[in-house]
Amino acid sequence: MTLAIFDLDETLLAGDSCTLFCQFLVDEGIASEAFLQQDVLMMQRYHAQTLVLADYVGFLLEPVLHLSVDQIDALMPRFVERYIAPRIYPEAQQLLADYQQQGLRPLIISATSEFIVKAVAAQLGVNDLLAIQLQTENNFYTGDVRGVPTFREGKVTRLHNWLAEQQESLEDALFYSDSINDLPLLEQVEYPVATNPDTALLAIASQRNWPVLQWTAPKWTAPQLNRSTPTHDQPLLRQEQNHV
Repeated sequence: MTLAIFDLDETLLAGDSCTLFCQFLVDEGIASEAFLQQDVLMMQRYHAQTLVLADYVGFLLEPVLHLSVDQIDALMPRFVERYIAPRIYPEAQQLLADYQQQGLRPLIISATSEFIVKAVAAQLGVNDLLAIQLQTENNFYTGDVRGVPTFREGKVTRLHNWLAEQQESLEDALFYSDSINDLPLLEQVEYPVATNPDTALLAIASQRNWPVLQWTAPKWTAPQLNRSTPTHDQPLLRQEQNHV
């Protein structure tokens, strides 16, 4: 079956699910405002291609390590409904539906923690996903990554392992991504598509005559909480969207 592979953040979603999860934790009173400031610093390292993924995963999980896996999973429907669903690109939702109707197999592969990607993929109606797997102990996350992380070249490794398990191939496969960090995987497929690309990826796509998609971010209003919460009624700028 032909694969239609998608990155998640800033590709299918107008924003970054990890950063939105950080905001969710702050709004829920689980993390402090300083947590958001640290996320900004982490994302600056990401865009500079100096981010150590294990450091980011440990940072993201630190406020919820006292919660069980089940308790964290119980938070996800509210997170997705309030912070993710309003930010899904309409064009992305339509493209996924079209591909499924045409008999293609959608696959999301993301450098985001698996518990987040699973929740977002369910909202998108996608069954297959590859994401950062996490170590657990007694039904609690330890803060450590398990196995090969789906980050940069790790996406290629994990995808090829998945292909062998699923008895699938990359023949005629498409891959949609916004990020220069996904260049190793974009170079693996027959049909790479730069989708809402960052500056570095746009330059490469132009040099190689890859298709470029620029989708319109939906307007989004932050959930109204008991305490003051900033409202975003315009699409965020790329440097504010922070993608992992």
